[in-house]
Amino acid sequence: MVISRIAIIGGGPAGTAVAKYLKAECHFNVIDIFEQRSSLGGLWNYSPESAGGETRVPQTNPFLPLEKPSIHKKSGNAHETRLEFQTPMYENLETNIPHNLMQYSDQPFLAEDQLFPSRESTLQYLQSHGQDARDLVKFGTQVTEVCHANEDGKPSWQVHYQSLTLGTIHKDTYDAVVVASGHYTVPYLPEIDGIGQWNYTYKGSIYHSKFYRKSQDFDGMKVLVVGNSASGQDISAHLTSCCKLPVMVSVRSKPPPERSSPSKIFVPEIAEFVSPLCARRAVRFSDGQVEMDIDAIIFCTGYFYSYPFLSSILPPLIDTGERVQNLYQHIFSIHHPSLAFVGIPKPIVPFRTVEGQAAVISSVWSGRLDLPSENVMHAWEESLITEQGPGRKFHDLSHPKDFNYYDELIEWVQSARGEQEIGNTPPKWSKKDRWVRERMAQIKEAFVRAGKARHEICTLEELGFFYEG
Repeated sequence: MVISRIAIIGGGPAGTAVAKYLKAECHFNVIDIFEQRSSLGGLWNYSPESAGGETRVPQTNPFLPLEKPSIHKKSGNAHETRLEFQTPMYENLETNIPHNLMQYSDQPFLAEDQLFPSRESTLQYLQSHGQDARDLVKFGTQVTEVCHANEDGKPSWQVHYQSLTLGTIHKDTYDAVVVASGHYTVPYLPEIDGIGQWNYTYKGSIYHSKFYRKSQDFDGMKVLVVGNSASGQDISAHLTSCCKLPVMVSVRSKPPPERSSPSKIFVPEIAEFVSPLCARRAVRFSDGQVEMDIDAIIFCTGYFYSYPFLSSILPPLIDTGERVQNLYQHIFSIHHPSLAFVGIPKPIVPFRTVEGQAAVISSVWSGRLDLPSENVMHAWEESLITEQGPGRKFHDLSHPKDFNYYDELIEWVQSARGEQEIGNTPPKWSKKDRWVRERMAQIKEAFVRAGKARHEICTLEELGFFYEG
């Protein structure tokens, strides 16, 4: 591969980080970032209700078309517009990763930021970190299609894109493409017996967490939250301040009794939405229990991998939407290694993981690192399918897999040819990092228990956690 011109799709936390590593390689002539929003920060840009969007019930289709923005005039300037896309951000969101782990390797959070930063301070941090790549960004530009091209007999990529403010359509040719557009756009809301009729009768009562904004919207309501991942835990905790108690959380496997409280209880999976002809606003759980008079149900059930602009690429990258197919190391397209993805695995510490992936991509595309043969890359994918299955668990890097994966990426980059001064290589995780990661859930629980005082807690030590090495 001879690569000179690179397109990056997405100017969020992943896209700008990749651009900085590509620039540091001092090898590529063109690096263009296509960002559909009006600013850096990606999904950390908060979209209030005015951004539009509604929950499809059920929503089991990974092949939804590209989202269209809400367009607003910027206050004080009638000639400038602000493009808003619906994001999963909600009003009082705080990260579930402490800032000393969450931050990029080359820039800490501000010393005064609380230990688990708010969405506002996280957005400010990301916009500050991305300034070095800002000159590469085409804002307000949505990529509509990426397809194979052949320029002067050399395989390449043709990127079609549209200006969302002017409506003009363009295309350019690149040697390589990085997909950094994230995977929190197309919600998954399962088909459950009776859900369609229930939703039709009680319109506006079933939501996906993507469209949740603030707990006050559910003031005094009886609420059922479906799912106990990061968003399910956080949203259910917020709801306890406003809703009719206890908030119910539907889970596959019941947590230990100590996790329940007078304000939050755990219930089994929903087996059926009971017909409105038989009972009022009722669901039946898998243990046969029926719960009635439920005002709202919030599904925190995740998202599909979905890339409508890659639909012409063969073999297909997306089938069920539960994973991206034909990828090596969750990064490189096996059949088209000049196409790469970042930020695909979960649950991970995303900013640092993307740095490791970006360092690998930069080294491979500059010719300092070699990919193995196509057969070896396929064997890696097949081995992972055998270990974790072909579905949602395929990209799962639950700890300690996440840290081990990252450190293996760094070791790979350290084996690259050329002078050490070429490119950037982020550091491996330290022993303290691993110590914090192992205790992250306990640290977050202690932080939440601190109540309003948590806003003044900026370090692990202030919360009572001391690493002794």
